Amino acid sequence: MLSLFLCSKFWYFYFVNFTTKFILLKEKYDIVIIGSGLGGLVSANILARHGYSVCVLEKNNQYGGNLQTFVRDKSIFDTGVHYIGSLAEGQNLNQYFKYLGIMDELKLQQLDKKYDVITFDNDSEEYAHTQGYQNFKDTLISQFPNENKAINSYCSKIQEVCKTFPLYNLDGKTEGYDKEVLNIKISEYLDSITDNVTLKAILAGSNFLYAGKENTPLYVHALSINSFIKSSWRCIDGGSQISRQLIKKIKEFGGEVYKHQEVIEFGFENDELVSVITKEGKVVGGDLFISNIEPKQTIKMLNGKGIRKAYANRIDKVESMISGFSIHIVFKPKTFKYINYNYYHFKDPNRVWKAQNYTEESWPEAYLVSMGVRKNQDQWAENLTAMTYMRYDEVAEWADTFNTIAENSDRGDSYEEFKNKKTEQFLVELEKKFPNIRDCIKSIYTASPLSYRDYIGSNDGAMYGYVKDADNPMMSFLSPKTKSKKLFFTGQSVNMHGILGVTISGVLTCSHIIGKEKLLDSINKFLVE
Repeated sequence: MLSLFLCSKFWYFYFVNFTTKFILLKEKYDIVIIGSGLGGLVSANILARHGYSVCVLEKNNQYGGNLQTFVRDKSIFDTGVHYIGSLAEGQNLNQYFKYLGIMDELKLQQLDKKYDVITFDNDSEEYAHTQGYQNFKDTLISQFPNENKAINSYCSKIQEVCKTFPLYNLDGKTEGYDKEVLNIKISEYLDSITDNVTLKAILAGSNFLYAGKENTPLYVHALSINSFIKSSWRCIDGGSQISRQLIKKIKEFGGEVYKHQEVIEFGFENDELVSVITKEGKVVGGDLFISNIEPKQTIKMLNGKGIRKAYANRIDKVESMISGFSIHIVFKPKTFKYINYNYYHFKDPNRVWKAQNYTEESWPEAYLVSMGVRKNQDQWAENLTAMTYMRYDEVAEWADTFNTIAENSDRGDSYEEFKNKKTEQFLVELEKKFPNIRDCIKSIYTASPLSYRDYIGSNDGAMYGYVKDADNPMMSFLSPKTKSKKLFFTGQSVNMHGILGVTISGVLTCSHIIGKEKLLDSINKFLVE
């Protein structure tokens, strides 16, 4: 790293990564945001358009957190954005993205009417989730004619639950949801409407979207699946376009965004939070700070200052969600047909809520298959991503290593052997669904819990932040407001995960800074105009 510091009263100039381009940072901003994941970029966009001086500091080579893409054999893969819901005209994410100024710039392709297909071992039938509630009901009732009441009840309940979350519906409020909803378990609710094991498994079949377990609250399921039933989309050439467009707008409003700026600790004066300190020793001051990085890691960076020990211990005890193992396949040209929907597969419909409790022999018990879509997509697929659960303890042997584009340590032959073994095991399962897939493979790449940990910065590679537990809903219900009056959280560990959930978390965080009514009024006024 070549660094040149030229100090004056207001500005610091320095080189990064041997470039000849100066990076310009003020000594102080109104708001300093740590991390450029979706929550951080949404927060920066909103605050900058409301007149705050904003600076976003990102440690990695690429912005966006789970919006990052990567290229293998000239083929673009998404890190986390495999498909997005509620982007049709008038729907909630469409409305939020319009307010943020990016909706019209996104390149999207809507999935088929059947956007998710649920399948099981030893069952040749395919069961579809379809876009539009009437389509959703009609499709399932055609396969389960005796379950008309249960299917209609389910669809009504999902919509009813979603209406209890005001920000989800842009109704001008920022709190007031029905707290009783938090205690309802999705598994128990499904048991209450039908005894049909297969139907329950189908209704819960996309639970990989939120790492669902038997104690997962109904609202987590409802907020997720409602979005996709409304409408389902893929990002053409990857989801990183979302972060690019957000950054473009941030800069238009005077905000600043910098990469290769890893924040390692907070600075205090007289016990008051006043700055962040980067790995290179740069001190960046602020009136307020928003952390878009893992809350557990944020608390560690405080070094015991600015918050009570009880608060730090509470966050430390929150359970992180399970991680995943992914294989990313590049196909030989014109060998594998493009599929404009997603597959969720389970070995056993009785194990839909228990697939995380796999054994070495039973792994993988469930998986998601999705495809990237490119500009001018034809009938042939360019790539495929398959994801399944993997516990962090499986890779704990290599926990002291760290690999990113910017920093790389050799994990050794044993790690490569581990990945190769898991890849082969996964391919055997995929062949049951796609018998000719091996003949079509040009190259194959993998991502383990360590990959998610290193690139996304999540605790133990957790896919979706913290576990939501209907038995103890408030334990993992983190407020954007921390116990330090100058520090706020945003991102997937606040409110909800997913593109819509994290967008809302950014809005929620900003509502505590700008004012609840003022922010929602500005959003709704903008949409009306």
